[in-house]
Amino acid sequence: MIGGGQLARMAHEAGIPLGVRFRLLADTPQDSAAQVVSDTVLGDYRDLDTLRRFAAGCDVVTFDHEHVPTEHLRALQAEGIAVRPGPDALVNAQDKGVMRAKLDSIGAPCPRHRLVADPADVTAFANEPGSDGGGYPVVLKTVRGGYDGKGVWVVDNEQEAAAPFLAGVPVLAEEKVDFLRELAANVVRSPSGQAVAYPVVESLQENGVCAEVTAPAPDLDPELAAEAQALALRIAGELDITGHLAVELFQTRDGRILVNELAMRPHNSGHWSMDGAVTSQFENHLRAVLDLPLGDPRPRAKWTVMVNVLGGDYPDMYHAFLHCMARDPGLRIHMYGKDVKPGRKVGHVNVFGDDLDDVRERARHAAAYLRGTITE
Repeated sequence: MIGGGQLARMAHEAGIPLGVRFRLLADTPQDSAAQVVSDTVLGDYRDLDTLRRFAAGCDVVTFDHEHVPTEHLRALQAEGIAVRPGPDALVNAQDKGVMRAKLDSIGAPCPRHRLVADPADVTAFANEPGSDGGGYPVVLKTVRGGYDGKGVWVVDNEQEAAAPFLAGVPVLAEEKVDFLRELAANVVRSPSGQAVAYPVVESLQENGVCAEVTAPAPDLDPELAAEAQALALRIAGELDITGHLAVELFQTRDGRILVNELAMRPHNSGHWSMDGAVTSQFENHLRAVLDLPLGDPRPRAKWTVMVNVLGGDYPDMYHAFLHCMARDPGLRIHMYGKDVKPGRKVGHVNVFGDDLDDVRERARHAAAYLRGTITE
């Protein structure tokens, strides 16, 4: 697995019962996954020779992020190395302009969008007639490199639209969707074409970062849920994706769904499945890239709520951890071994049960106590 973050750490954990031996390409020994994977190689994922040496002897190469240069992945694939998902699929998660063009070509519903050349072009886009009537505000995104709210701007005028162009990379303009809430449809697909779909979930964002996920999404019309699952499965097939695909969606106030983003790896919106589903997203991702039969994605309980633990002002979480475990033995707490920094994802809490209000309160309380925003 290329990338040493928490996704790799949790995928390694899921691979242990399967007998999967992991080799990890990490940046530093302190990376989340490097702390627990014995066969860790330190190196730069942007260097082709490093990638070649790392991949030698591996049955398959997969990822915990989308940032490996596409041309390097094509080179590895040409040399007979199994890269899953492949570069032709992964480029749609690496480049938002490519993604939008591909989704348009297969008829997937998306916000109105266009690549823009400069601030004046943003104004021209804003004034084009669109589904929400046109005009500012407009969402601007750098086509590569953005995540967790980085590389994204909501601008209200042409002067504010100048900032994204300072990076010197192409910029995508999108209408600002008047959405009811954000959803995510998570699916997994194997090279042989077998695919499974998890329940559609609701995600809450704070400052561009996923803060909370509820599975399944409360009060979601079954027909719209089925439409979202079918859309995600169709995208996985059309893009020939191997492994896990998260399709982040807007649910509009008039009852539609629109594709916001794609991620071709285990995803924050699927962390609930570690404790709340028969087979977690991490295990199914490994099964898929190794072309093993996929596991059951059905939930174990009526509701599962995942709340991210974001770093606060208290770097030592040990005593808070003990308190949470003693107060509520039903909690499932997953910590990533990261240094605590304000706003940084350092872990998550899963709680499952039959009473949504109870499950949600317990998960939120534990995450807040671990962060230090509450003390009782």
